Amino acid sequence: MNLAATTTIQGENSIGVEAIFELLFQELRVATKASEQNCHDVAMRITAEVYRICSESKRIQASGAIESSAMTLARHRLSQCLRYYQLGSNRGRIELHSTLSAIVYRYINPPQRQLSYQGRLTIIEDFLQSFYLEALNAFRRESQLGSTYQPQTLLELSEYMAFGERYGKRRIPLPGRQQQLIILRAQTFSQQQPPETCVDIEQAAEGSSSDGDGSWEDPAVQQLRSAMATQPEPEPQEDTLRSVVVTELMSYLEERQQTDCADYFTLRLQDMSAQEIESVLGLTSRQRDYLQQRFKYH
Repeated sequence: MNLAATTTIQGENSIGVEAIFELLFQELRVATKASEQNCHDVAMRITAEVYRICSESKRIQASGAIESSAMTLARHRLSQCLRYYQLGSNRGRIELHSTLSAIVYRYINPPQRQLSYQGRLTIIEDFLQSFYLEALNAFRRESQLGSTYQPQTLLELSEYMAFGERYGKRRIPLPGRQQQLIILRAQTFSQQQPPETCVDIEQAAEGSSSDGDGSWEDPAVQQLRSAMATQPEPEPQEDTLRSVVVTELMSYLEERQQTDCADYFTLRLQDMSAQEIESVLGLTSRQRDYLQQRFKYH
C-alpha cells in the first residue's frame, strides 16, 4: 500500500491510515531495539494489512465503527508481533511450533500406518516444515515482498511468526462448516504419506554403497541424512516440558476417544474465550461448562 496515495479507509466512518501507521511506528520504536527503518517497514506492512481487511470486510464496512475496528485490529496485530519479539528467536520458534503442533496432532494420522507417539511427532515435524514455507510464501505475497525475501532481524522474524500463527488459524468456509487452514493442510499431508520405508542408518551416515546401486539418491535416505546433520538449538527446559505435556495430553485424550475434550483443549491453547469456544463447537453455555469440567477431570 502506498501511504501517500491512500490516506483513508473509506466507509460511513473513515480513518486516516497515517494515524494507524504513526501509532504502530512509535510503539515499535519504544518496545523494541530495532532500527528506525526496520520499525518503519514493519509498521507499514501492518498498516497495509489493516487497510486491506477493513476495506474488504463487509461486516466492518456495515458496522459503522470502522475507526474503532481499524485501531483494535492494528493493536492486536502489534501485540502478537511484540509477544514473539519478547520471547526471542529460539523461544518464539518453540512457542509457535508447540501451538501449531497441538492443533494438528489429532489430524496427522497416515492411513494404513501404526504410528508410535514418537513417530507421529516426527511426521508433524515434517508437515510443519513444509507449512512454514507455505506461510512464508503467503506472507511475501500478501505483503507485496519479493520472492526471495527472508526475515533478517528479530523484529522481522517476530512479524513472520505472528503471521504464521494467524495464517494457520484462518477459518476456511466449507459446505456447512468452517475449518482452520492448517487442519486442512494436515489432513491432506497425512493422506499423501507413503508406506513406511526402511532405511539403513549406517548407509545413510556413510554415503552410497560401493556397488553403485543408486540407493543414496533415495529420498528417504536423503531426508534421514539431512536430519542427522541438523544440530538444533538447545531448548529451554520449561519450553521442552510444555511441548511434551501438550502432546502427551493430546495423545491421552485420543487414546480414550475423548475427541470433544481434545477439541476443547485445542481451542483453549488458542486463547479463545468461552463464548468463542461455544460458537466454534456449537455448544450452549451449560454444555461448554460440562465439557470444561470433563476436561479438567482428565
